[in-house]
Amino acid sequence: MALLIPIFTYYRKYVMFEILVFWIIGGTLQGVLTPDISVGFPSFDYFRYWVVHLGLLAIIFYFIFELKMRPTLKSVFKSFLALQAYVLLMMFLNNLLDANYFYLNEKPQSASLLDYFGEWPYYIVVGQLIIIPMFILIYLPFFIAHKRGKLLCK
Repeated sequence: MALLIPIFTYYRKYVMFEILVFWIIGGTLQGVLTPDISVGFPSFDYFRYWVVHLGLLAIIFYFIFELKMRPTLKSVFKSFLALQAYVLLMMFLNNLLDANYFYLNEKPQSASLLDYFGEWPYYIVVGQLIIIPMFILIYLPFFIAHKRGKLLCK
């Protein structure tokens, strides 16, 4: 996401917003609540982690509150489908690079919500099952505000 956000901020394509709003709020917020930092304060990794995660949230909230971009219910499903493609890409890259992007090969060493979802590969399946309800929960404030006429949805 940190690689996609500069492209999004330059082009400001709505379809990118539709995807990133759910990925960033749903995923990055988890990273903020349960950080996976191997080296503590004051290390480069510590500061990089927080700058990237909080920066992603700041950028997406800037687009929501300042630029008035809003997701739709269709955005939930577009984001979910894009996430499936992203997961397949990450599985390929993890295999190619012997990496663990998106925690598809093993859970993070630090405590996280994945600890409640079982061992590999069950935590991936459980994660997949809760993504759409989580995305709908993220969409709920936009839906309520739209129904009350306080926000204009696209």
